[in-house]
Amino acid sequence: MENHTEVTHFILMGLTNRQEAQNVFFALFLFLYLASVLGNAAIVCVVVIERQLHTPMYFFLGNLSCLDICYSTVIIPKMLVGFLLGYRRISFIGCIIQLHFFHFLGSSEALLLAAMACDRYVAICNPLQYPLIMCQRVCVLLAAATWTMGFFHALMHSIMTSRLHFCGPNIIEHFFCDIKPLLRLACSSTILNLSLLNIVTGSIVMIPFVLTLLSYLYIISFLFLKVQSHSGRWKAFSTCSSHLTVVGLLYVPVLFNYLPPSSGDSPQRDMIATLMYSVVTSFLNPLIYTLRNQEMKTALRKSLGRLLHSVKRHI
Repeated sequence: MENHTEVTHFILMGLTNRQEAQNVFFALFLFLYLASVLGNAAIVCVVVIERQLHTPMYFFLGNLSCLDICYSTVIIPKMLVGFLLGYRRISFIGCIIQLHFFHFLGSSEALLLAAMACDRYVAICNPLQYPLIMCQRVCVLLAAATWTMGFFHALMHSIMTSRLHFCGPNIIEHFFCDIKPLLRLACSSTILNLSLLNIVTGSIVMIPFVLTLLSYLYIISFLFLKVQSHSGRWKAFSTCSSHLTVVGLLYVPVLFNYLPPSSGDSPQRDMIATLMYSVVTSFLNPLIYTLRNQEMKTALRKSLGRLLHSVKRHI
């Protein structure tokens, strides 16, 4: 891909320049990263191993956990190197690759959460047709569509950003290569990039968000109008509460970050919002889906019991 850039690398400012704070941040983010990877990997393994979890809801949950592992891996290891060694340089190509995968995984997660909301809508509001509507083929196609749309959405931004002219300065006011901080450094016109960010990325954020809200509004109205038993309502709400919590944790900071005019200069706000929906949410998702889901807790205990039994047999 041809581009006429003079800048060959960028310097990431990071969260802080204070050495004592960097040591604290290193320990904190190392813990969050390891907990996120281990927790989400445990969910993926249990969903694959336990036959009672071979349902559409847990199939999508496994996809979400895979996304969360990759999502946090895109930015946290580079942050940890910066905290520990003070090395915050990233090549131009490395910056574009990081930007691509961050937006690929982030937009895929937003689309996947909408697919999960539609799954809950069909399961609760049309249970007799649920096995037919949400068959294995449909679930695989939905998951593939979310990953594919996320990839091409990110590819659009990475191509458009790589074609910009960067002549200096090369200091990015962020802890990773995101679109908005990079556009502030461009020497050429960014009108088209900003338009794509506002229109296309805004649509990727808002359309799944609206679909998710509509699904749950219909579910709530259905439960109150059509389901008479309190136990039936409680069971349905309990299956949706974890997903609604995750949706809130993701969308509140995302909407805060991307819906205001993208030309606004607020790097501190952007960094805090990004930390919330990329690092904190990936860490909390396994806790939310295990602590509030009895079926998942039972499957985890069974898998752990099998593992311990296998270890004892080999000692």
